[in-house]
Amino acid sequence: MFVKVTTSGPRRYVQLVESYRDEAGRVKKRTVATLGRLDQLTGELDCVIDGLLKVAGREPVVAPSITTSAGATAGVSFESARALGNVWTLTEIWKELGFSDLRRVFRRTRHSIDVEALIRIMVLNRLCDPDSKLGVLRWLQTVALPDIDMKALTHQHLLRSMDALMDSQDAVDDVVAKLLRPLVDQDLSVAFYDMTTIRAEGLATMEGDVRKFGMAKEGLIARQFMLGVVQTSEGLPIYHEVFDGNTAETKTLLPILKKVMDRFPNLRRLILVADRGLLSLDNLEALQAIRLRPDKGPDPSKGQALEFIIAVPGRRYHEFADLLQPLQTQCAKAATEITGEVAWNGLRMVVAHDPQTALEQHQKRKAAMTELETQAKGWAGKLDDQDQGAKRRGRKLSDSGTKARFYHAVLEARLGKIIKVDMKAELFSYAIDEDALRLAQMMDGKLLMVTNVQDMAPDKVIERYKSLADIERGFKVLKSELEIGPVYHRLPERIRAHASICFMALILHRVMRMRLRAANTGVTPERALQSLKRIQHHRVSINGAPPLCGVSCMTTEQNAVLAALKVNQPSQFKQISLL
Repeated sequence: MFVKVTTSGPRRYVQLVESYRDEAGRVKKRTVATLGRLDQLTGELDCVIDGLLKVAGREPVVAPSITTSAGATAGVSFESARALGNVWTLTEIWKELGFSDLRRVFRRTRHSIDVEALIRIMVLNRLCDPDSKLGVLRWLQTVALPDIDMKALTHQHLLRSMDALMDSQDAVDDVVAKLLRPLVDQDLSVAFYDMTTIRAEGLATMEGDVRKFGMAKEGLIARQFMLGVVQTSEGLPIYHEVFDGNTAETKTLLPILKKVMDRFPNLRRLILVADRGLLSLDNLEALQAIRLRPDKGPDPSKGQALEFIIAVPGRRYHEFADLLQPLQTQCAKAATEITGEVAWNGLRMVVAHDPQTALEQHQKRKAAMTELETQAKGWAGKLDDQDQGAKRRGRKLSDSGTKARFYHAVLEARLGKIIKVDMKAELFSYAIDEDALRLAQMMDGKLLMVTNVQDMAPDKVIERYKSLADIERGFKVLKSELEIGPVYHRLPERIRAHASICFMALILHRVMRMRLRAANTGVTPERALQSLKRIQHHRVSINGAPPLCGVSCMTTEQNAVLAALKVNQPSQFKQISLL
């Protein structure tokens, strides 16, 4: 037996229904009683439920109660507990860093809503439980955000705040740069730069659309936009920018650098570390021409130069074979990783050779070549048998088809420079380019860097470049923990606002990571927020009196996390134990 709501015209009725089997054994349903119209049962529904419980021999459900010191019984009602610790901590860090200064930016705008508070809500949601802008409203029902009035908050309010963010983008960037400056080493600042692709949804196009079809980092053609991020050696992001989804990485480097220097004018030194996809001769010439502090004399080009460490793309390694030949003897005898350097076009070329990596690359190439040669021999044998009149099941092979299949297999194995397939020959044939093979073997295990930094040893140059992997972890945070994509916004400015919100969230994430590491907690920001989430805000009312508020008691782990993050315990509410 169960309760069912049925509709008749504009009215809805509540019915008591049971299931039964007819003579043929088929399951059917019949109405036992109609309890009345749903809209008229609001005051009577509790009585109906209590009556049904009595008929069933069960006691009606009553509200929890407590006994006072005088022996009287008091009615107690509890509201649903709300997560407090995580949003409290992030709000305190937000204020400490200076993000609250955004309030002054938006106070001068035409918007009547509290833009800074709404931006903060969306940033905190990225870190705690990333969701769509509609999902943010649902999330707000589960947390106790301090200092924010969430009454009458709508989806449109969030979108308007994103528009306000873009309307005042320059002022917002100034505030963010100001709060980051104390965290950046002014004497020796190493800046890491890389780009990633963020998938976007939707097929409609519009003027100024940043969503373009291009090659994603996952190796797929997708509609996307590009996100460039600059961060310090400590992993702190200091600048970001959105580019069209089909923008070449090499074209983004110089504009990004100029904006970084504009926002951090007091930098005494800037060493750029960038991935191999950003290297080109044009870029190198342009990078050498950049001056952090142009000379005030007649020749500004004699000022302090920008320093850089950039990896050479693997596709260009063959250009440096003769240059690296003197180091090859030393590399062949090495048992552990070694470094060296040679001069190239007035710059330093730093070389690192790892014998273990070289062995792995050699074995992998040898296995791939052996497999390809086995395939080629099998196909060649079948072609010969066909020519001699032998019959076999399936379609006949052809020389042209076999050449195409083998050529495709060679390209898949990335051995096109070593295994040469003669596509113009009448018969299926291939050859091994021994010179290309020797060159590939010589370059196994090597990492080539180009730099103009003069006071850094080769091993330190390599170490700095390998630290670039940390920015990749930053992108992983953006894509996994902060869930920056896929993006469903279609307006270009909304997409930029979304990226800006995620960038602010990444700053908070990195600051948390820096403080947790400095305290040797061994706790990640994600684990810290999960632990703090269990610090909850409670409200209880007794006999209809004004509610009592409190915070659940904190564990040793939670107190340790708060201490490591340099955040005080939630103190605006009295702590009470609720069992």
